Amino acid sequence: MWGLVRLLLAWLGGWGCMGHLAAPARAWAGSRGHPGPALLRTRRSWVWNQFFVIEEYAGPEPVLIGKLHSDVDRGEGRTKYLLTGEGAGTVFVIDEATGNIHVTKSLDREEKAQYVLLAQAVDRASNRPLEPPSEFIIKVQDINDNPPIFPLGPYHATVPEMSNVGTSVIQVTAHDADDPSYGNSAKLVYTILDGLPFFSVDPQTGVVRTAIPNMDRETQEEFLVVIQAKDMGGHMGGLSGSTTVTVTLSDVNDNPPKFPQSLYQFSVVETAGPGTLVGRLRAQDPDLGDNALMAYSILDGEGSEAFSISTDSQGRDGLLTVRKPLDFETRRSYSFRVEATNTLIDPAYLRRGPFKDVASVRVAVQDAPEPPAFTQAAYLLAVPENKAPGTLVGQISAADLDSPASPIRYSILPHSDPERCFSIEPEDGTIRTATLLDREARVWHNLTVLATELGWSRGLGKSWAPPLGAKWERTSSPSQRALLGALPGPQDSSAQASRVQVAIQTLDENDNAPQLAEPYDTFVCDSAAPGQLIQVIRALDRDEDGNSSRVSFQGPLGPDANFTIRDNRDGSASLLLPSRPAPPRQAPYLVPIELWDWGHPALSSTATVTVSVCRCRPDGSVASCRPEAQLSATGLSTGALLAIVTCVGALLALVVLFVALRRQKQEALMVLEEEDVRENIITYDDEGGGEEDTEAFDITALQNPDGAAPPAPGPATRRDVLPRARAPRQPRPPGPADVAQLLALRLREADEDPSVPPYDSVQVYGYEGRGSSCGSLSSLGSGSEAGGAPGPPEPLDDWGPLFRTLAELYGAKEPPGP
Repeated sequence: MWGLVRLLLAWLGGWGCMGHLAAPARAWAGSRGHPGPALLRTRRSWVWNQFFVIEEYAGPEPVLIGKLHSDVDRGEGRTKYLLTGEGAGTVFVIDEATGNIHVTKSLDREEKAQYVLLAQAVDRASNRPLEPPSEFIIKVQDINDNPPIFPLGPYHATVPEMSNVGTSVIQVTAHDADDPSYGNSAKLVYTILDGLPFFSVDPQTGVVRTAIPNMDRETQEEFLVVIQAKDMGGHMGGLSGSTTVTVTLSDVNDNPPKFPQSLYQFSVVETAGPGTLVGRLRAQDPDLGDNALMAYSILDGEGSEAFSISTDSQGRDGLLTVRKPLDFETRRSYSFRVEATNTLIDPAYLRRGPFKDVASVRVAVQDAPEPPAFTQAAYLLAVPENKAPGTLVGQISAADLDSPASPIRYSILPHSDPERCFSIEPEDGTIRTATLLDREARVWHNLTVLATELGWSRGLGKSWAPPLGAKWERTSSPSQRALLGALPGPQDSSAQASRVQVAIQTLDENDNAPQLAEPYDTFVCDSAAPGQLIQVIRALDRDEDGNSSRVSFQGPLGPDANFTIRDNRDGSASLLLPSRPAPPRQAPYLVPIELWDWGHPALSSTATVTVSVCRCRPDGSVASCRPEAQLSATGLSTGALLAIVTCVGALLALVVLFVALRRQKQEALMVLEEEDVRENIITYDDEGGGEEDTEAFDITALQNPDGAAPPAPGPATRRDVLPRARAPRQPRPPGPADVAQLLALRLREADEDPSVPPYDSVQVYGYEGRGSSCGSLSSLGSGSEAGGAPGPPEPLDDWGPLFRTLAELYGAKEPPGP
């Protein structure tokens, strides 16, 4: 029974009943169950609990949610209830007299779940607080008004292909804004709407897993899964939301490589060098990335010797290349097998078979026109020097590998033998000398011999061969261009020609006599003792076999010889004084020395050594030599040389002075000519060079031709043509010379002179139109006082309407009206 009482008290407190209704009940209950302590409890002025309001309620009137009442309120109307805090006066209002609390508008729990307010009872008249203020809470009760949402959707996930059933793919999470602590409004359940039977989802956690085994990426790479979240535990009436999960199957190496064909056939020209690409092979592998990388190898030995295979930079294709030179005449085809293997193999998928495949390859070697091949890579020949032209040096040989019976033509490239020292037989390759060779001038000759198949010169005759030393380039001669224009040059890859280097050594012969290493001009002191060494003499032999150590010397013989020669047997000799001293003399001694070598035949020569007898100081240095003194005596003295230089300087000074005087005299004459007045007048009269003449101007150009004096009888003359006869010059009037009268006379002569041509454009403009009956159109000829009044002009109005305006300007009468 007391439990029911407590429940009733709690309910009354929850609805805001007054304190005086709840307090006696508690006191009464306490006196019945606990008589002692219950009577001593302090009474509360307010009795209340939390108030509740349902969200989203939209009634026509404010909703009563509770009532406040104080035990000091006796119902006399003296108590006033006040409400402050969150939403007071706007969301929540209170009746000041009764304490009833109403909500005025619809509330949303998701925006605000509870409101904290402060209630107080005051005296209505004095506003004096009757009790201390008390805080209470109004909670907004939740309803299921929010559907689940996926804030992170849509989702993207990746799972390896061929995964086992139940492999976790991704976890999706939905959020419900409703209160999870009240009812099932926020209790979510996940289901798959689209994506079955490949995937499944855990209803409680939202974890997406694979539902079938062995999903193959090569069959389908991407899946779209639609997942729904529903509240109310998934029951009817609940709200739901959905999202999409894009699941991509990642690649694994579950497919072995496979050649699309079992036999590959290629061809290659025999002239292809090592490294030349023969062809490409590709084994198909539907896997991606590193799982599709492959390595290629040649299985058969014969194929690996001639060819090699490697993988391209992408790791997909096999590049078959030439490994060693091929020869069509030796072998025309190769057959071998090629294997392709995955470089990365996953042990988990070995059960799907070996990850490699084999294909057969056949390579055909094609014949190509090959240039002639020489029997040797290079030739080394020798020929003695000084042999007559036409001497045989040696022979070279080349053969056509394609057609051994085809003839070959030989020639020497001109740039390798610019001096034309050798010639070659075009048909058999025999090399002979063309000039005399000198080993001392040049030891080695490096020739380049060209061997050409006769086949690419057909049409010119079988016996045709390039001229000896002729260049392969086209020449400027039309006939030569017609003959050689179609022939490829040595640089043309299509020309069937090959080259070889021929080194020819010039062998030495004993054709040079020994000579002194340098001219020897020495001296000996007049006080030298007999047998003293004067000079060591050395000899040279330009021949290869004529070593300087094998040169012999021989000097003057006999008892009267002034000097003696001693052969040192090492290519040198010593010049010595004889046992008796040489007699003194003014001129130097010329000592003849004979030199010969040990060649076959032996060659010899005679040289001369000059020895002067000089007076020496005690230390052995030369003080003076008699030959120098003799030269000084016979030569010019220093004073004579100074006299000659002085005479030459004096002559030069006279010439300069004479030239200066003549130049000064000419300048003086030119000044006098400029001061002559008559010369100025004549010069001015003759000037008149037109517009370019800036010093004088011919005023006659402005004269009116019609105002001039009548021309002399005879044919009319033109002003722009020089006449054959010049007008006679008028005599000068007698009496004293009057400059003004003279100028007027000369001006009149210039005006009447028909030989004066026009000097400027004004004169030409003034004479314009003299051939017309209307005369000149220039204003220079109108109203001239000097020329008098002009004659009656031709009526301009008779010229027609085109000249009507001109006639009006010249004062012509208006044509009479109709």
